Amino acid sequence: MKIARYEHAGQERLGIVSGNGLVEIARHFPEAPRDMIALMESFDALRGDLTLCESRPPDVDLGAVTLLSPVKRPGKIMGIGLNYADHVAESGMEMPADQLWFSKAATAINGPFGTLHVPRVSDALDYEVELVIVIGRKCRYVSREDAKSVIFGYCVGNDATVRDWQFKTSQFVLGKSFDTTAPVGPWIVTADALDPAELEVSLKVNGELRQHSNTRHLIFDCASMIEHLSKAMTLEPGDLLFTGTPSGVGAVMKPPKWLREGDLVRAEIEGIGAIENRVTREP
Repeated sequence: MKIARYEHAGQERLGIVSGNGLVEIARHFPEAPRDMIALMESFDALRGDLTLCESRPPDVDLGAVTLLSPVKRPGKIMGIGLNYADHVAESGMEMPADQLWFSKAATAINGPFGTLHVPRVSDALDYEVELVIVIGRKCRYVSREDAKSVIFGYCVGNDATVRDWQFKTSQFVLGKSFDTTAPVGPWIVTADALDPAELEVSLKVNGELRQHSNTRHLIFDCASMIEHLSKAMTLEPGDLLFTGTPSGVGAVMKPPKWLREGDLVRAEIEGIGAIENRVTREP
């Protein structure tokens, strides 16, 4: 099942993707929550009704709506660094013995087709295609075996990064947290509909392939990430976990290939879909 948050006729809505359109949940099930996080929390009870939506004719075409970030305001956005061996190698780093986590500010969230800003204070804007885990249950100390039960679903993400700010200090948070640098979407594919173990991952800039890999090359898989992270913090519905990026980032090219105004960045993951973000200068 693919669940989208979108704007149509001036209103934010939730819908189930059906063919090339969307079935508006509230139209057919008025008692259903209108907020994505609340929908996650009620999903078990609503699953049967929502499944019926997949077979209904769409209420609106995808081309007639604006797709929004599936979660409007995540409680937490966490990202893991150096989680593909080829990216470790191109970065000139040692293979991590432990998981390297950082946070992105919730204000970095961006829609799947929103504009991506080159900030006023830097020209070193880079891209990172990533599979994004959407947490669906409040949890702590989750075992590897139970990890799948707390995942609501998956999105495509671009962990866009302002590199000079990332490496000014040993802490990555500021370079990872600029406004607009967490575009996600285009919708959530529920965990029961997707196996994250072997998915093609790619990113193009203006049609040029820059990144291409497969999630089978993750150093730490989704279950081990949740097991490890939940030892440190409570995970809650709507939290987003960026799972790492493969080789091909602009920073390692000679000279570096930073994103420029007018560029179109397309990040795509097999079984989920694609997001596209046009690069503009921050106003």
